[in-house]
Amino acid sequence: MRVLTFALLLTSSAFSLPAFAAERPIEEFASLPVIESPSLSPNGEKLVAEILIGGKQRLLILPAGGQGEQTQAGLGDVKLNWVRWVNDEWLIANVTSMQFVESEEWPVTRLLAFKSDGTGAHTIAARKAAQDGGDVLWIAKDGSTDILLSYQRSIFSDKLEFYPQVDRVDVSTGKMKMHVGSRLGVFNWYADENGVVRVGFGREKEGLRKRLLYRSAEGDAFREVANVDSDTEVLVPLVFTSEPDTAITFSSDDGFTAVYKLDLNTMQLGEKIFGVKGYDVDNIYTDISGKTLAGVSYEDKKFRVNWFEKSKRDIQNQLDASLPGQSPQIVSSDRAQKKHIVYAGSASNPGTYYLYSSDTGAATILAPRHSVIKGSSLGPVKTIEYTARDGLKINAVLTLPKDKPAKNLPLIVLPHGGPSARDSESWDWWTQFLADRGYAVIQPNYRGSTGFGNEFYDKGQGEWGLAMQDDVDDARAWAVEQGIADASRICVVGASYGGYVAMRAAERNPELYKCAISYAGVSDLAEMMRKDSLFLYGKVRRKWMNNQAPDFATVSPIKRPDKFGIPILLMHGKKDRRVDVGQSREMAEKLKAAGKTYEYIEQPEADHFFSRSEDRLQFLQEMEEFLDKYNPS
Repeated sequence: MRVLTFALLLTSSAFSLPAFAAERPIEEFASLPVIESPSLSPNGEKLVAEILIGGKQRLLILPAGGQGEQTQAGLGDVKLNWVRWVNDEWLIANVTSMQFVESEEWPVTRLLAFKSDGTGAHTIAARKAAQDGGDVLWIAKDGSTDILLSYQRSIFSDKLEFYPQVDRVDVSTGKMKMHVGSRLGVFNWYADENGVVRVGFGREKEGLRKRLLYRSAEGDAFREVANVDSDTEVLVPLVFTSEPDTAITFSSDDGFTAVYKLDLNTMQLGEKIFGVKGYDVDNIYTDISGKTLAGVSYEDKKFRVNWFEKSKRDIQNQLDASLPGQSPQIVSSDRAQKKHIVYAGSASNPGTYYLYSSDTGAATILAPRHSVIKGSSLGPVKTIEYTARDGLKINAVLTLPKDKPAKNLPLIVLPHGGPSARDSESWDWWTQFLADRGYAVIQPNYRGSTGFGNEFYDKGQGEWGLAMQDDVDDARAWAVEQGIADASRICVVGASYGGYVAMRAAERNPELYKCAISYAGVSDLAEMMRKDSLFLYGKVRRKWMNNQAPDFATVSPIKRPDKFGIPILLMHGKKDRRVDVGQSREMAEKLKAAGKTYEYIEQPEADHFFSRSEDRLQFLQEMEEFLDKYNPS
């Protein structure tokens, strides 16, 4: 096995390490990544990535070898969702902007096309597309500029054009030709490796039943092969294989999401290809042809990839041996599978991107993910398991201050958002900032978290603010019982659903905590459902919410402001489109009227995802000041 050799590809004075300090500057943790989502061109000569310039992330196209002209793609004032190569000359980008539609501000997605030299930029279906205009189903692999684009043509749900149409598009000219027309209820189309739409998936008008349409070949009529209740699993083809009427799909038939073969004529599961005991499979990867399964990814304690393709498996083995403890991942490859972009990092280190050659076995450093924390090993992270009060086994991620005994520490209980999500051992700027300030941090994967199978997820049904909240409190109890945490110095902190948990803790059992911090949290479940119900498939959303919390009033913190017994910091972005800012505004007003100790800070430019370093910095500063006041380390 060859040992990797390393050389620096991209250099900058901004990458110099700071002098040692007991506490790292807060700006380091608030800084956006230097490089994100790098991707190689098909010929491997160029790469595209989001690069941090002047405190803002810009989309750059640059030579993969490090020498030559760098080009900035001018996308305008939009949020970049993803960017992909179409061929060696053309790229496409899916972007979102806020636009006024029918006197209300809506998020609108569009597809932009541009050349690798930054010229020729234009919007695809600029006048045809309605709200969603950027769903790419397929990109030609023959070097041409053809794609399949699925897009809405109306914002009105009583129009057939509200449901996406699929066109074949030449991105170099913007010329479009209809491939599949709109079908009532069908929002998601799936194409095979030849650019033929084979499957449509959606819901009937009220959304309470799912339907799946299928055809064997272009020119055939679509036929309905599934029409089931909204709670029933529908087997959606993800990869169309070279075997006739055979696909690859996900199914949780045995209780955990795994990869299976699927008979498209009968819609019956075939051979189980891959599964992991105790965990769900997250994603699949195809080979260059697009019709052979190359690998799968999943998370146990950390992110992992299992490669079936021998060339990728050999590279992965070599990377694992040469970069121990850094969980290297192949994130992009050229058409010839000779050049690869590799990311390697850990939960204690934000990591580095490398350019790797499978011919020579050499890896050059493309760029550290974070300029000032590069090469550092911060607070140690591990996964622990504790037992909830009803006997359920739950895992949690524990981060400790570096070079401090894990004994009698101040503790931050940090539940994740979602709640359909999970935490694992990966770089997290929040937890590492808190650990740097001397706190132990525990992130419980309470019942209802995803990734641990159907039964664990289902145990969260109807338990918002109840058994799910107990699981969070039981993580606190575990840390105290182990001697890690000082029971008198514990604060609960979270964002989104985690922010709801923080509010609920302050109202439900404040005696367990010294303080609470909620970022973009939900305070009023009924109000959240009322707004969500205004959108398509509102009945499905209402049914789902009723399953999570049958009695909204009982578990909504806003209904009992008089019960808040600890100081709470509420922060929210005014431009948050996921959780309305009114959830925190109204909670603050109720707390004020009840004479409770609280602070409310509204960030005028912030969204739900900390997309701006300025908002990250303000949040960390306010959190640190609040903790110093009420739960100092």
